[in-house]
Amino acid sequence: MSFMQHLRSLIRLSCRVKLSPRVLAVFAALVLAQAAHAVSPPPAYGRHGMVVTTQHLATEVGLKILKEGGNAIDAAVAVGYTLAVVDPCCGNIGGGGFMTLHLADGRNIFVNFRERAPLKATRDMYLDAKGNVVPGRSTRGYLAVGVPGTVMGLDTVLREYGTMTRQQVMAPAIRLAEHGFVLQRGDVDIMTGSGKQGDLDALRGPSKLFAQEPNIAAIFLKHGKPYQVGDRLVQTHLAHTLRLIEKDGAKAFYKGPIADAIVKASNEHGGILSKADFENYFVEETKPIECDYHGYHVISAPPPSSGGTTLCEILNIIEPYPLAKMGFHSAAATHVMVEAMRHAYVDRNTLLGDPDYVKAPIARLISKDYAARIRAAIKPDQATPSSEVKQGVAPHEGTNTTHFSIVDDKGNAVSTTYTINNYFGANVMAGNTGFFLNDEMDDFTSKVGVPNLYGLIQGENNAIAPGKRPLSSMTPSIATKDGKLFMVFGSPGGSRIITIALEVFSDVVDYGMNVQEAVDAPRFHHQWQPDVIQYEPYAFSQDTIDKLKAMGYHFKAYRPWGAAEAIVVDPATGMLTGGTDQRHPAGAAMGY
Repeated sequence: MSFMQHLRSLIRLSCRVKLSPRVLAVFAALVLAQAAHAVSPPPAYGRHGMVVTTQHLATEVGLKILKEGGNAIDAAVAVGYTLAVVDPCCGNIGGGGFMTLHLADGRNIFVNFRERAPLKATRDMYLDAKGNVVPGRSTRGYLAVGVPGTVMGLDTVLREYGTMTRQQVMAPAIRLAEHGFVLQRGDVDIMTGSGKQGDLDALRGPSKLFAQEPNIAAIFLKHGKPYQVGDRLVQTHLAHTLRLIEKDGAKAFYKGPIADAIVKASNEHGGILSKADFENYFVEETKPIECDYHGYHVISAPPPSSGGTTLCEILNIIEPYPLAKMGFHSAAATHVMVEAMRHAYVDRNTLLGDPDYVKAPIARLISKDYAARIRAAIKPDQATPSSEVKQGVAPHEGTNTTHFSIVDDKGNAVSTTYTINNYFGANVMAGNTGFFLNDEMDDFTSKVGVPNLYGLIQGENNAIAPGKRPLSSMTPSIATKDGKLFMVFGSPGGSRIITIALEVFSDVVDYGMNVQEAVDAPRFHHQWQPDVIQYEPYAFSQDTIDKLKAMGYHFKAYRPWGAAEAIVVDPATGMLTGGTDQRHPAGAAMGY
């Protein structure tokens, strides 16, 4: 039974027997606890491999690669290119991201292919003559575009850790682009934005933007109108671009005709990208952030992502609290979770940035002693106003990101999050390249102290500089138990990515949910500023909200967010279970 069915039944019952508000609240809390488990379908099962992505065709491609003998890295590269075709809002070769690897030999590796600022970028490039931020300058058009990293990232991991050829892993994406694929309901939602927005005017938004760019309209509109369910989307220009990459790898993108086309379009439309930006781009491999929680070992993203550091800091703070006994989304459990989020986000917002430009005290932030000092400051029955917490400043990140999780039968696991930032990025496409370019420059600080669209206040550590990578919230994560793979997880969601990863992991470890229940469970979020608990529909009973308000908390309801894709390995049997977020209906989890 769904959440809505549970709630409708409760309403009908209250009307028949005239329950008091207090009794109704108690029943609502019980329904919430039961529905958190009852709403979800069974997870996907597999003995030899599991692929979970936000688009069903991409999942099929990844699983096919595994069945043909490829490892998880081969499948991840195939999925990465396929999502660029079938998830054009968010999957990409025009953006960048991060990949966390846990290899069968026990090595943990973090691959950073985050976008970089152009060499001609300046600190105040989005300000007018009076020093005010110019609306839209960092989110639309070529001036918003950072140097893409996805192609070099995928090419690097395939060469170093894969077993298949570039031709083998790219063939499915090329075929889907060249011959097209029939759009299902979830795919049309991607094309129209209905998977992200609610009102009808917002749903028409992408189509209006497409119509403003003739080369985009020619591909993503059908005779000037949005595609419908049952239509076939063919992307011949993108197929040609992918064939260039298939033949020459990253060289085609960064030193060949693709870079030439992007630079030409940028020069013609007020951008600052140069050929040197592409020729100087590089991928970095570093050690991931690692921490322990209740006997589980968490492996996640280091800077320039803030994800792993903040996730580990929160886990360290909440570890001693008996969350399961407190109750799922009870006032007591929510209180300690929110206070941990509040303190960790201040550190995230103040101290973190591109490690090539910012030296952050990572060891201190993820230490158990530091977490104990924060716990000592948390009042047992009272909210701490954000104004009383050490002030920090934070970057903005668009919510239109993509995550996928893959495990193979050899013991390799891949957790990947990549993005073009906002929905369809900067809404520009260079010539006949066939792919959208990112608006990742918006992740930098346009002006210190100015709140962005999400209410985050941007800071000095994330100021624009030539070649710098913007701070990110992406949190591709893996967990092990007693040295064996236990969980692969992550999500899109902008500044909420970290708390989505936190809650999915906690729902499994602390509350005993299966992986599908965990990715579907309702969410809440606090990021220091604004000083409100953001929450999804049905995340709390009214009784819990009342108790938390009495403690000094403020609330703001939002439409559902994120699209977690996760895998859990049964420690006893080795059985793989996969969960795909039902908030994003185009996705699929498949195992074999």
